[in-house]
Amino acid sequence: MNIPRTLAMFAIPVLLIACSNENGGDEGTTTAPETTTETTAADETKMDPAKEAAEAPEAAGPSTTITFAENAWDFGTIDEGDAVTHVFKFTNTGDNPLIIDRCKGSCGCTVPQCPKEPIAPGEEGEIEVKFNSKGKKNKQTKTVTINANTVPEQTRITISANVTPAPAAEAGK
Repeated sequence: MNIPRTLAMFAIPVLLIACSNENGGDEGTTTAPETTTETTAADETKMDPAKEAAEAPEAAGPSTTITFAENAWDFGTIDEGDAVTHVFKFTNTGDNPLIIDRCKGSCGCTVPQCPKEPIAPGEEGEIEVKFNSKGKKNKQTKTVTINANTVPEQTRITISANVTPAPAAEAGK
């Protein structure tokens, strides 16, 4: 927010009221509120999150769609400390190049590798997801969030595993 503008919004009416009381009239008091109202309406338009969100897709470029062969993978039962990997295959099912902006795992134990280059319409791509079960026990479910020029903008894939605790961890109980 602009501090001088905020101060002016409060100072002008106070000064006008003070001046009108000194002059015995209300000269100029109708102009200031109208100006203040116009400025406030303009500021609200500039800071309208709904309007910004509605305009965002156009600024991001043309959108497309992504279709995964599978949205989830279960590694089954693994031992604590095992590092496992799965490759999720997908297809750009839209009419524009697919641009993956970001891939992020739900925690540091889940690391995705996403393509850096655009995927042409009709072409396939892969996202490799590595899961390190060190320090993890029992049922684990992790997500990978993919941000791309798709509708919706975010797509999630999940991995899961039943992690058998390491023997040393059992002895410490």
